[in-house]
Amino acid sequence: MPLHWSINSAERLFEVVCDGLVDAPEVHKMLDVLVGSEALGYRKLFDGSRADTRLGPQDILSIGVRLRSLHADSVALGPLAVVIPDSKYELLARVLGILAAGRRPMRIFNDIRKARVWLDSQMCGG
Repeated sequence: MPLHWSINSAERLFEVVCDGLVDAPEVHKMLDVLVGSEALGYRKLFDGSRADTRLGPQDILSIGVRLRSLHADSVALGPLAVVIPDSKYELLARVLGILAAGRRPMRIFNDIRKARVWLDSQMCGG
């Protein structure tokens, strides 16, 4: 299982760490948990710095469509920090663009420490 997540309701934080080869079903499973746990309004940290993927255009499109539908819901989305290596930016640019279209603060980092500092500055209320 390449995606590991934790939900901290006291801190209102949904944290995902990718370690290994990430596929589309795993991403959809993570999104199911995010929605099912009613954590869309939480701050989110997605650490893909140790991940790899073989997502094809259809996989990226299906994930993008799902993310777009989450943005269309009336639920306020919490801040999002995404950590990816520079070498993966081009591959994930379309999904990152869809994420950026959401009405919430979002930043992309290549350093987990900087991502945490920024996300901690984005504390959101209950």
